[in-house]
Amino acid sequence: MLFGICILEIIKEKIPIGETMAGLYLHIPFCKQACHYCDFHFSTSLKRKEDMIQALISELSMRKDELGSQHVATIYFGGGTPSLLTPSELDRILGQIYVNYSVESEVEITLEANPDDLQLSRIKEYSQGGVNRMSIGVQSFFAPELRMMNRAHTEEEAYRAVADALSVIGNVSIDLIYGIPGLSEERWLENLQMGFDLGIQHLSSYALTVEPKTALAAFIKHKKYPELDENLAATHFEILVKAADDNGFDGYEISNFAKPGFYARHNTSYWQKVPYLGIGPSAHSYSGKHRSWNVANNAKYIKSINAHCLPSENEELSVQDQLNELIMTGLRTMWGIDLNVLASIGEESDRIRLLKAAQKPLQDGLLMLENECLKTTAKGKFLSDGLASDLFFVD
Repeated sequence: MLFGICILEIIKEKIPIGETMAGLYLHIPFCKQACHYCDFHFSTSLKRKEDMIQALISELSMRKDELGSQHVATIYFGGGTPSLLTPSELDRILGQIYVNYSVESEVEITLEANPDDLQLSRIKEYSQGGVNRMSIGVQSFFAPELRMMNRAHTEEEAYRAVADALSVIGNVSIDLIYGIPGLSEERWLENLQMGFDLGIQHLSSYALTVEPKTALAAFIKHKKYPELDENLAATHFEILVKAADDNGFDGYEISNFAKPGFYARHNTSYWQKVPYLGIGPSAHSYSGKHRSWNVANNAKYIKSINAHCLPSENEELSVQDQLNELIMTGLRTMWGIDLNVLASIGEESDRIRLLKAAQKPLQDGLLMLENECLKTTAKGKFLSDGLASDLFFVD
């Protein structure tokens, strides 16, 4: 891992923390097996992993001018399962980033990982190569839920992986899923407390959802698995919010909770409309007024990149699109919708129109207005997506 160590020494002096920042997301489209609920883009075949790595490296080079003078403040390896990359493979990709992009001296480098990939020695190598934040897909600390979701790891592996990562990297987030049929309130709270007691600094927690064309959707359709219960999910969410607060975690986004100082910088940049570049198949990019996305097909992606052609589509975001995105992301966060920002994107009449549309949820105690920001209350937090939809600007 000497290359990674040398790179870290170089960037300490290379770029100070700047005012114009951007994020870099890299999609690693491989998994050992398919989780029953997942509809992200991935392949369970690793036959073309080396071809994919070369394509990622090539795309990084092809797009090196897109960020202009913006410094890369966050690098996020998502998937798929990025921990299927060896430390040396990750090093090669990071090396290409440092060669082609201006990286700030205190860059946040996050690696999503599955517990069964995380031996202590491997975690140490990732850390030596530059990874300073890890997001571990625990999903549950209990075997029945892991089997139901078709996760590849055991409950023992989950516990050990988190403990080992904390001992090496320190800045560790875990994912947990709630709203699972049969998951009692007591066991859900125990799941949460196990993570808190281990000493994690960040938690991402999501309600189980049924996505089209997933195994879970087929199981429910054919009566092999019970329908999901929205009331159960709401109850689990209330437990989650209270447990997080009791353990000193801020709920800074509806699905994300962190100790002060450990908010995910990369994810926060999404919600605060910071530009980012998405590398890899199915990866999305955002410039503020434009959005683009790569083809969600490994073979087509590799073939196109090898032909020096970027396999992407793009759209220009209208003012209405930008306003609605601000509403959607704002209501999901503790910061809410900044009405001054909204008016700067649109017009003062848009601000007035939004406040008029918000009167009923304000009266019902689902929203509140504080320091020129429209936010969800504790009562309205679980309903934030529906509230946002009701507030959208529609022609």
